[in-house]
Amino acid sequence: MDSYRERVCEYLKEKYKADPEQLWISYPDQAVFRHADNGKWFGIIMDAARGRPGQDGADSADVLSVRLQDALLVDFLARQPGYFRGCRIPRGNWISIMLDGTVPFEEICGWLDESYLATASREKKQELRPPKEWLVPANPKYYDIEHAFDREKEIFWKQGTGIRKDDTVYMYVAAPVSAILYQCRVTETGIPCDDSGELRIRELMKIRLLRRYPADRYTFEVLGSKYGIFAVRGPRGVPAGLSEALKR
Repeated sequence: MDSYRERVCEYLKEKYKADPEQLWISYPDQAVFRHADNGKWFGIIMDAARGRPGQDGADSADVLSVRLQDALLVDFLARQPGYFRGCRIPRGNWISIMLDGTVPFEEICGWLDESYLATASREKKQELRPPKEWLVPANPKYYDIEHAFDREKEIFWKQGTGIRKDDTVYMYVAAPVSAILYQCRVTETGIPCDDSGELRIRELMKIRLLRRYPADRYTFEVLGSKYGIFAVRGPRGVPAGLSEALKR
């Protein structure tokens, strides 16, 4: 059976295309895993003394150090079997994990994922976040979205900041409709647009129609009185109550 060290290296290579880097000639058993874009470390693997973290010794085991975002979580984990404060890393929210079977491998993978996200660049965090729901305005003055969806199930739309593929978009059609009419899925983003007109569109996204809503169900008055939404001037998040209602 492969050692936990080998399994950790295989997991990071397969999921994040990250290989261990040996930076210290004097310590061949120590290696770091880093992001390709910002160079930050998100994992350090080394050999440390059993029961005496951070010190060499004959009775040793592999140790993995990861960085978490929550200092209170680090404090909690440091009191659990198989965990201790960051080995040879005095600052930051680093936690070290014994790779001797005390901590299940699936749990270790979870902390590696947390560390990868905690140290990722802003762009990478946006890419890695789970799908999100958006409320997006559509002005009939500029585009007849109602007839567009009568002709096609998938259309191009101006891409809002932060929206990415697989997000859900609820289209709010402005006056004279003044209501949410469509639920869509974002199928493609980052499509270049050369438009230099009044709208100044730089990038487009593709949205696919999933569901239609009656024009009298999620009106501007309903959005304000029930869900606290009094304006839809640009892409915005969807409150939990409205999200539940729209999915029913």
